[in-house]
Amino acid sequence: MRFLALGDSYTIGEGVAADERWPAQLAGRLAAGGVTIEAPRIIATTGWTTADLAHALDTERPSGPFALVALLIGVNNQYQGRPLAEYTREFAALLARAVALAGADARHVIVLSIPDWGVTPFAADRDRAKIASEIDRFNDAARAATRGAGAAWVDVTAASREAGADARFVTGDGLHPSGAAYARWAELALPAARAALAAKTR
Repeated sequence: MRFLALGDSYTIGEGVAADERWPAQLAGRLAAGGVTIEAPRIIATTGWTTADLAHALDTERPSGPFALVALLIGVNNQYQGRPLAEYTREFAALLARAVALAGADARHVIVLSIPDWGVTPFAADRDRAKIASEIDRFNDAARAATRGAGAAWVDVTAASREAGADARFVTGDGLHPSGAAYARWAELALPAARAALAAKTR
């Protein structure tokens, strides 16, 4: 079975080894549980917004259907001060593309929430309350779209906030999650991924 992961630095795993990225760790957990799945194809780059990911899909034109499609995007929209309305519109379009790549079956799509980078050492001199509030609003919009489409929502934001500035859970840049943090995300995504792969295609 084929696995496609779409996103930004959190999906490409900025600062960690390829096998520490959360999609790779998720695939490993699935395989350990007896699920035959290919290594994930990842379309993601550090710094990407929703518009950048849409452009990349236009360029790379991945061919479905994929048994599992994961989407995690939006932190750079928030970081750059892009409008929530713009994110809501562009996220919905990306979600529709993810569903199409999953054989037009939203049950094969999982969406991970945007983690809170405001708790990291990188954000020590930033307005952490403002960051958290904005990320919550972006996640509210993404969660509503995800559930409305019939896809699965996976909350990793709470885990990111629990990790906080703990050095075990950030890379050397003080911003991006470590392999240990991604292991937790993979664990949180595992039930939804199993359910997605068990769903019968329409």
